[in-house]
Amino acid sequence: MTSSSAEAAQSDSDIAAIVLAAGKSTRMRSKLPKALHPVCGKPILAHILDALAEAGVTRRIVVVGHEGEAVRKTLDARYGDGVLEYVEQVEQRGTGHAALMAQPLLAAHQGTSLIVPGDAPLLTAGVLRDLLQTHVTRKAGATLLTAVLSDAGAYGRVLRDPNGDVSGIVEARDASPEQREVREINTSVYAFASAGLFRALRDLKPNNAQGELYLTDAIRLLKEAGSSIAAVVAPDPDIVLGVNTRVELAEVAETLRRRLLCDLMLAGVSIVDPATTYVDAGVRIGQDTTLLPGTHLLGETIIGEECVIGPNAVLTDVTVGDRVRLRASFAEKSVVGDDCKIGPFSHLRPGSVLGRNVKVGNFVETKATTLGDSVSAGHLSYLGDAQVGADTNIGAGTITCNYDGFQKHRTTIGERTFIGSSTTLVAPVTVGDDAFTAAGSVITKEVPTDALAIARERQSVKDGWVSARRERQRRQREGGKAEC
Repeated sequence: MTSSSAEAAQSDSDIAAIVLAAGKSTRMRSKLPKALHPVCGKPILAHILDALAEAGVTRRIVVVGHEGEAVRKTLDARYGDGVLEYVEQVEQRGTGHAALMAQPLLAAHQGTSLIVPGDAPLLTAGVLRDLLQTHVTRKAGATLLTAVLSDAGAYGRVLRDPNGDVSGIVEARDASPEQREVREINTSVYAFASAGLFRALRDLKPNNAQGELYLTDAIRLLKEAGSSIAAVVAPDPDIVLGVNTRVELAEVAETLRRRLLCDLMLAGVSIVDPATTYVDAGVRIGQDTTLLPGTHLLGETIIGEECVIGPNAVLTDVTVGDRVRLRASFAEKSVVGDDCKIGPFSHLRPGSVLGRNVKVGNFVETKATTLGDSVSAGHLSYLGDAQVGADTNIGAGTITCNYDGFQKHRTTIGERTFIGSSTTLVAPVTVGDDAFTAAGSVITKEVPTDALAIARERQSVKDGWVSARRERQRRQREGGKAEC
């Protein structure tokens, strides 16, 4: 479907979505509501709500039940107060009953109501647009999203009449042996004409093995009332994959991750081994960047162009410039400028900001620290709550002592400064531009511009001390034996 036809479909009718997320999901065996379990960095429910928004559906009603307050709190923190609407299904009486809970909010709604499950994070905006387009074009009372599977398993079967039109849906547990042979299944994604939907929902009866009000029975009632029932077959059967157990959660995450990596590779990103590369849904990566095995790009991470990330790098909410080389390191809530070299075995903790052409080497840790352009911290250093000027060299073993046991203090180091190996900077302290600190110094006072600071005991040498000590020890041992 073209974008213009999608826009036409959306402008032709007022669209609201009802997202069914009230189930207890006991098979997840989790204190966290199923809808909030993460898949590729986003809660299951957020994937669905984002797909609806991308499809042009701005009014989204979430039916909550079990742990409903936790679901609301998480979603409002993500989307903002008042963006989503909520209704509660206190008693779990089936999918039809859950959808009926939205009637008070949609009493005056005369357009299209989408109904989608709250546990299908692989649903895409493109498929939803196709469903809406077909629904509007066919002027249907209801339009189903279906899929054809080699093994339909426990899914509800789509029944068609001799003309190929949809005549109804039967749940697997209620299906006859002949009906179970049908491979076209119901995905639980629907578009309804709202007025007809709620009339049908009010007429539902619990005439099934579970004694519940099935949303699928609304299709039969609409058909009997003379409404036309349309169907759209999903191009990818994986779209129907829902989450009821942690096993299915992992399977869905693998499918979504494969989709995300495929999109990145088609956009010009090289991924050496997709099986060992993990990229969250919110991550953006520039052209000609290479991801090596064991790379994890999480949260809202942004990677520039022509970078090499990995192997074994983990970045969470990090912005990385162009032409960066980052190996076997951890970084979180940090900013890395162009042409930097990070790792191996570095740790950029939250609040780290690196300018251009910065080197942070093996076993260097930074936290709430800004490193100016061309700063080099090659190895074995901790830089916390610090400001380091451009072109400064941080010697091996440098430590900023930023915590006095009660509060944190800042260290300020100027430009073109040389910090000697094993320097200890006791904050708050300032080292000026073009200054030097001697190796092994403990700096507790300001070092002026262009000065050398030496803060260590003067070396003394005692000739023959070692041989004399050994002689004393020998005599002590022999004296001990004589006493015995």
